[in-house]
Amino acid sequence: MTSIKTQYRTNAEEIMDDFDLKGQDLQMVLNDIDKVNHRLGGHRITLKGLKKLAQSSAKTTLTFVDIGCGSGDTLRVISDWAIRQNFNIKLYGIDANAHIIEQAKILSKDYPDIKYLHQNIFSDEFKQQQFDIISCCLTLHHFKDQDILKLLPQLYQQSKIGVLINDLQRSRLAYILFKAYAKVFMKSKIAKHDGAISILRSFKKTDLHHFFTSINPKSFNIEWCWAFRYLCLIQK
Repeated sequence: MTSIKTQYRTNAEEIMDDFDLKGQDLQMVLNDIDKVNHRLGGHRITLKGLKKLAQSSAKTTLTFVDIGCGSGDTLRVISDWAIRQNFNIKLYGIDANAHIIEQAKILSKDYPDIKYLHQNIFSDEFKQQQFDIISCCLTLHHFKDQDILKLLPQLYQQSKIGVLINDLQRSRLAYILFKAYAKVFMKSKIAKHDGAISILRSFKKTDLHHFFTSINPKSFNIEWCWAFRYLCLIQK
């Protein structure tokens, strides 16, 4: 463990970044990711951010998109919450991997309020769309710094209320604890590999502050949450 370096973001690649990943390997990875979010409170963090952004708007119906939506687990949690709270929200999931979108549709067959789109977020097709809230849940760390500096202003312009980011803290302790968790609870070798790389590709607070100030937004907030997450709200 002495070789773990977290001063800078790693350039190591994740297997999940291959948009051709499919079949049983893909299903096992998505299942492990969803279990991590449930066990360690990832969905709670996204819901917390959604509530804060919703409270800042007078709108009675919101549009919410999760980019890099994976299995759609986050969207299903939001849908269940919205039904319980009688909260009107239109939900969209976007992913560049067509196989992931098909899997999300299957898992969300009982959720007619969620619409999934196979799109690249840098495409003109996506850029022409607007949403009240744009969410990046465990997605931002997949991009290199220069791409983040291009993406965030784009998302900020496409959002009507704001951008919600739920992503990992880059730290040696987070890496060590993840390795221990993965050894016990994870079945997918890809998820074990990518989870460790994700932490090394993720962020320190100073990284996020640098990215957000480059947008010059009306306001932004960075909040540390358990387990080694940052909840970031960029508001208009």
